[in-house]
Amino acid sequence: MTTLTISSGQKPTKEQLKEIRAAARQPITYTADCPASTPAALKEFAAKARELRQRNRQIKPAVTIRIMPECLELYKALGKGYTGVMADVLDYVAKNPALLQSITAK
Repeated sequence: MTTLTISSGQKPTKEQLKEIRAAARQPITYTADCPASTPAALKEFAAKARELRQRNRQIKPAVTIRIMPECLELYKALGKGYTGVMADVLDYVAKNPALLQSITAK
């Protein structure tokens, strides 16, 4: 078993990348507490994933906004998932009337 810990936002070193590539070539070993998935279980997981994606599309519609390039770069610097962080920030501000009022009063 290979164990490698990389912190969030940290880029792996050349040695760590070598270890990752070597581990990717190793066969997967299933144990009693982690058995191989059956075709039926994989179909069930796929159906649940489709259902979740569909529900998220209904709950979270896609929108287009215009923001300053500097602001976008700050969010992009957070890495993968930065759009979710942007959505969380917008949601937080929208749900805090005093904060929202202080911003719109400018």
